[in-house]
Amino acid sequence: MRNNYANTAQLKELMTAPPMTAARHAEVLRERNARRRMLEEAREAKKADGNLYDSTGDGRR
Repeated sequence: MRNNYANTAQLKELMTAPPMTAARHAEVLRERNARRRMLEEAREAKKADGNLYDSTGDGRR
């Protein structure tokens, strides 16, 4: 879970910052999707690896 209080920017800095460009927004979304995909693949790999040695079939050892 993300910490909502990690950003210490002042309100004036946030309100006067220029808006994000479309190119930067697309880059941020691509990075977020890549990160999510890596996490999902790692989760699936862990689940598949755990099932190799699992005798109960439900992920418990």
